[in-house]
Amino acid sequence: MADGTQNGIPQRVLALRSMFSKNRTHRELDERFRYLLDRRRTELEAGVIAEARCIALIGASGSGKTTAAEHLFASQPDLVLHDPHGPRLDVASFQVPSPATLKFVGQTVLETLGFELKRDKSAQIIWSMAKGHLEARRTLFLHIDEAQDLMRHQTPRELNAVVSTLKSLLQHKSWPVGLILTGTAELKTLINHDPQLARRVYPIEFARLNILLDSDRILNAITRYADAAGIAVSADILNPEIAARLANAADREFGLMIEMIIASLEDAMKASAEGLSRAHFTSMFRKRTGCVDGLNVFIADDFERIDVRRLLDDGEDT
Repeated sequence: MADGTQNGIPQRVLALRSMFSKNRTHRELDERFRYLLDRRRTELEAGVIAEARCIALIGASGSGKTTAAEHLFASQPDLVLHDPHGPRLDVASFQVPSPATLKFVGQTVLETLGFELKRDKSAQIIWSMAKGHLEARRTLFLHIDEAQDLMRHQTPRELNAVVSTLKSLLQHKSWPVGLILTGTAELKTLINHDPQLARRVYPIEFARLNILLDSDRILNAITRYADAAGIAVSADILNPEIAARLANAADREFGLMIEMIIASLEDAMKASAEGLSRAHFTSMFRKRTGCVDGLNVFIADDFERIDVRRLLDDGEDT
């Protein structure tokens, strides 16, 4: 066939990736965020300074938590985003840097707000400056991605300082800032480290796919993305067995499942196939993991025993 670029395959795949599939967790996140946003704006209009709150969005790698947060902010038409130098930045978003020292994290907050630190300063001074810039930019929420990294390799004293800093943002006397923390299950440990922080947090967790209960939802997702790609779905795809195999291939993570559907559709496009078939899912998984066919989720009879996170698996023990 002709080169994929000439056939517009990259553009078609990009269009699929720009689609967003909502589930119960997304709806709960949207509802809780909108509640906090409306409450904060009402307080500002009334001249009331009240303690802010935190949302913790928790999910395993591949669950789609970072994408969910990005879509949440982008879907609010009245939020000012991605403007590091303007007079207002409603949501400042950053990923926890490495090393995740309190000082380095504070520097990252300043950089996110458009301020470059030119001289070395203590963590205490840096965070005092960060709070001042959050107020100056009228920032309502600080989104911290991979927030579980805030507690890694920290001494008990350093961990206490991290928790105290998070609480101080919520409780600031002149400009409290709400927090959106996205992270893996380790984030629960950070939150529960301090009961005072925990009671200020609304936890939301991505549930893993249930092979029995979510079968129809998985098949509907395949159909939806195939329709958007303009590709028919072969008869051998729309059945509970394929749904179960796909859920297992994605380690039962919703976001990873969507990635695999798109990758399988891309494989079908490149092959100029008349429809999406099981062979395209098989090829996708082989390319993604480098496994032998006996350990391919879409081929093996006992597919549930396969460690789908293991790359280049040839069945030999390491």
